[in-house]
Amino acid sequence: MTVYTMVPDRQTLHGQFSRDFPPVLTIDSGDTVIYRTLDAGWHIAPRHATEAPQQFSPRKPEYDAGHALCGPLAIRGAQPGMTLVVHINEIRPGTWGWTRAGGWASPVNTRLKLAEVAGLTHLWTLDPDALTGQNQDGFQVQLHPFMGVMGLPPQEMGMHPTGPPRVWGGNIDCKELVAGSTLYLPISVPLALFSVGDGHALQADGEVSGTAIECPMERVELRFELDETRTLSTPCANTPAGWITLGFHDDLHEATMIALDAMLTLMTQQYALTRQDAIALASLVVDLHVTQVVNGVIGAHAILPHGALKHV
Repeated sequence: MTVYTMVPDRQTLHGQFSRDFPPVLTIDSGDTVIYRTLDAGWHIAPRHATEAPQQFSPRKPEYDAGHALCGPLAIRGAQPGMTLVVHINEIRPGTWGWTRAGGWASPVNTRLKLAEVAGLTHLWTLDPDALTGQNQDGFQVQLHPFMGVMGLPPQEMGMHPTGPPRVWGGNIDCKELVAGSTLYLPISVPLALFSVGDGHALQADGEVSGTAIECPMERVELRFELDETRTLSTPCANTPAGWITLGFHDDLHEATMIALDAMLTLMTQQYALTRQDAIALASLVVDLHVTQVVNGVIGAHAILPHGALKHV
């Protein structure tokens, strides 16, 4: 097993998903990559209230319009129909972050009458050892860092925006994908072509302002494996909170049904249940959460907590 490093530079950074992008690194199943990432907004230094933010340069508008992602990473032997297993071993945030609110048209801002007001930014000082953050107004929070974007490009040729999550992952924005989690992604294209970015120091379910505490990450350690036996219709993960299944759709009800359907499939496989038995038990122990409502495509996830269901 080999350990590689990937840092944000002109070769590794991109702001779209595309199967046409050549891989910047090729590894074997079982190998580990240690990343350093920019924040989603391509900033290279802490933001300040009275100064224009410093951003990575040069950038190519046609390639770099979305989140600042590192990759693509190729895994030898990966083929469509397989599953990419991403072991999230470590996530260490940087020392600063920001949260933006109001001032732009979005479904949430428009509905809550925040689209036309002046936008504001909370600036956060982060302590990656104590895992605390404090904003300029003295509010302190406990950090819960995770990567907002982990995913693969669609099957179709061309470039695809990083904003909406897809069956193959991407801008999932699920707060449960912390260190110690394992993410399972359906592979869409040969070599998988995995990208990661959009570090979040803290985010609640919903991400209702449209941003979390957006931050660079000092260290993101991921180990990759190929699974030729698992077939997925949507991403799932084994997290400290429990097993989760994810659903994405522009309609929240449908996103929830996709996540629930995948959870029933997981329960039938893990516990040798019928679907009727699975939904009866799910009604008792599975929680449905709204992952995010701000990425154009809404996310929902179902959680089966560890130890909630035992067969004696």
